[in-house]
Amino acid sequence: MGEVVLVGLGLHDEKGISLKGLEEVKSAENVFAELYTSLLPGFSVKRFEEISGKKVRVVSRRELEDENGQVIFKAVEKGKVVLLVPGDPFIATTHIALRLEAEKRGIKTRIIHGASIMSAAIGLTGLHNYKFGRSVTIPFPENFSKTPYEVIVQNRELGLHTLCFLDIDTEEKRYLSIREALEMLLKVEAIQKRGVVTNETLALGIARAGSPNPAVKADDVRAMLDFNFGSPPYILIFPGRLHFMEAKALVAFAKAPLKVMEIV
Repeated sequence: MGEVVLVGLGLHDEKGISLKGLEEVKSAENVFAELYTSLLPGFSVKRFEEISGKKVRVVSRRELEDENGQVIFKAVEKGKVVLLVPGDPFIATTHIALRLEAEKRGIKTRIIHGASIMSAAIGLTGLHNYKFGRSVTIPFPENFSKTPYEVIVQNRELGLHTLCFLDIDTEEKRYLSIREALEMLLKVEAIQKRGVVTNETLALGIARAGSPNPAVKADDVRAMLDFNFGSPPYILIFPGRLHFMEAKALVAFAKAPLKVMEIV
């Protein structure tokens, strides 16, 4: 019986994997990759296979979740299995069930971490990492939910920043845009009237973190609705109470208007 090693791919392309992760791939009997939990805009399975010298089988959400990872557990009978995961393997909670099932079966698991959107987003903006509260996912309109708005409210009351993941469907090549996310939050605001997400609220959008050409912009919601962030993936942040260094960073790194210095 082998082991299952979950290896983070980082944020953008096949070069985002760590040297340690690449070593694990090269020494594995079987290599799988899931590419549905996040978009890696520059990733090529073919180029990765050339770099690693290993054949990679891309697995679907159905195989890993609906079928409880049976394809992984069958392969582990022949030796070490590597499962490649976008970003850092457990920043998204999707694969915790897979790891728990492996432990239940007596199969050893290990993690090789990769660059995470959470640390990348914080680094690109200059906001302080210890001032982030609970994060939340904003779903597609057909799955409309008030929860993202409520999380922003809770964090704002504590002076904390809110990081919002925007819904994706990689199989359908569908990615919730920053504009769509803001429009849904404005609809909730129109009902709740708590003054948390209005046209004047400061928001921060990021596109393609980890790529050579990320877009980072901070402004009021009204201006953000019309800003062209380009291609996905996207992240949305609602800053809480700003330290003066955070405000300076938003002006310098995210082209925020100078008026943010007045809300420190």
